[in-house]
Parts: sequence; C-alpha cells; structure tokens
Amino acid sequence: MNEEILRIEQLETCFFTDDGILNAVDGIDFFLREEETLGIVGESGCGKTVTALSIMRLLPELSGRITKGKILFKGTDLVTQTEDEMERIRGNRISMIFQEPMTSLNPVMRIGDQISEILVNHKKISKKEARERAVELLKQVEIPSPETRYRDYPHQLSGGMRQRAMIAMAMSCSPEIMIADEPTTALDVTIQAQILDLLNQLKLDGRISIILITHNLGVVAENAQRVIVMYTGKIMEQARVKDLFSKPLHPYTLGLMKSLPGKDQGLIKMERLEPIRGMVPDLLNLPQGCRFHPRCDFSSSICQQENPPLKEIGPEHHVRCWKYS
Repeated sequence: MNEEILRIEQLETCFFTDDGILNAVDGIDFFLREEETLGIVGESGCGKTVTALSIMRLLPELSGRITKGKILFKGTDLVTQTEDEMERIRGNRISMIFQEPMTSLNPVMRIGDQISEILVNHKKISKKEARERAVELLKQVEIPSPETRYRDYPHQLSGGMRQRAMIAMAMSCSPEIMIADEPTTALDVTIQAQILDLLNQLKLDGRISIILITHNLGVVAENAQRVIVMYTGKIMEQARVKDLFSKPLHPYTLGLMKSLPGKDQGLIKMERLEPIRGMVPDLLNLPQGCRFHPRCDFSSSICQQENPPLKEIGPEHHVRCWKYS
C-alpha cells in the first residue's frame, strides 16, 4: 500500500460576511495516498471547492480564512507556510485544474505564454526552453497543431481544448498532487471521456496523486479508488469506491445514487429517478442536529437534536449517521 502524501486534520475554513460567519468547511479529516485518485462528491455548496482552495491557500484574501486544523503535505503544514513558501509549492508541487477554464485563463495572454511563464518561474529555465517544453505539453494533452495553438488566445479554443490547456499548465512542473475541480463540467460526453482518460494516463505516466472533485458519482466510480461524500462542509461518508457503491450507508449517499440514471450508470436499477427532496440549507441558518435530517426519509428525534459523529464501521469506511452511532 502506498504511503500518504497529504493529510487533512480537523480543517475549518470560514468566510466572514456582513451577514455573519459562514463555516464552509467544518472540521474535516481525510488523507491522500501516493499515486491514488480520491473523489470528493456532493451537491453544489457542500464545501468541495473550498476544501481544494484551502489546500492551495487560494482563499479570498479579505473574507476567507482557515480558522483551524492542519494541511500536512509530506509532513509540512501548509497552513503555517508564508505566501512566498506557498508560491514555491503552488503550481510546482501541488497544482489545480480550475472548474471553469475560461475564467481561470488570462484572456489577454497567449496560451503558450501562460504555460511558459510557469516553467520560467518554477524551473528557472530560459524562455526558449520554456517555449519548447510548452509545445511538448500541448502535444502531450493531445491538442492538434501545438505549435500553432501555442500562439492562440483562450477565446480561440473550444471548451475541450481550453480544458486540455489547463491540464497542460497543471502538469507543466510535474507536480506530486493534482486537484481537478469539476474538470468535465459543461463538456459533452465524448470530450468528458477523453479528458478523464487523459488525466488517468497522466497519473500513470507521471506517478502523481489526484483529488477529483465532482458531482457525478459515475465519474468517481470509474476513476477513483476512494471517495468522500460532503454535505454542508462536513464529511457524511467516506469509503473505498467498491465499498461505497456496493453498500452505501448514509441516506445522503443513497439519495445521490437514486437521483442518477441507474440503469445507464450501472449503479441502482430503477424505473424512474428519485431526486432528493428539499435543498442544501443556508450555511448561516443550519438545522439543529444532523444537517441532513430535514431532507432525510429515516430521520428520528435524536437526528433533530444532536449532530452524529463520524464513525468507522469497516476498513476505511466511515459514516456520520445516528443509525450507525
């Protein structure tokens, strides 16, 4: 079994707003092994992206803050690192593919120059060497005519090619960890499959670890080894992928699976989809007790009074539910 490369301990991330304090990530613990893909799933607003931004230390400067916990990268706590120290890690040893490449890429800078800039800053190579390496990376992510595309601006590329360019940037310094935040959002099914295949191949070639953030359980089933299910900033269930899909325990996990086209995905066979009733609660007005109980079909009196602990019920399988506590 591979060694741990990243460990999160009791991480809390808050946003300080005029209306109050939003606890977007609320005391989560998890780890990532070398050469492993860890999936993080959940509805929008459950804390997936904020977890990634906390690891990268890219929270909004004025409103976002890590208030508690540790982010241990090979034993080094990233929470205590200075900004200069983080700049040497960010993009170099830990990289991130952002959710929407069109808003993440510089619109007035050529694609190739954006990749070259990373190489010059982190690898201290000449501009000519950086350009040659950037063309190689564009070719590696299967962008046609990479020498020509090097000179293109982001708006001249299709959505799929912009995402490939983002992957090339993330891979440019051969990172040890890559965080992919919804890497297939807004792409058609064929391009989605190509992007995921590319990520898996890059992981095998570069021997990197991947945190794959998505709302698509089907993507996790096919590409991850372990999975974390988040809801309102807390981990509701975490397990090895084969265990989660063969025996989902938390009502929220089961609800996510039932809301998918099971016959096509091969997850749960059913005639019609069953959406989870209600919506993710406002983080400023969370329900008392278990945060999922207003939407849960199995809620009892204790669920409405106390928040259950995260309990281990099997090898690497934890669940936050009073039914198992």
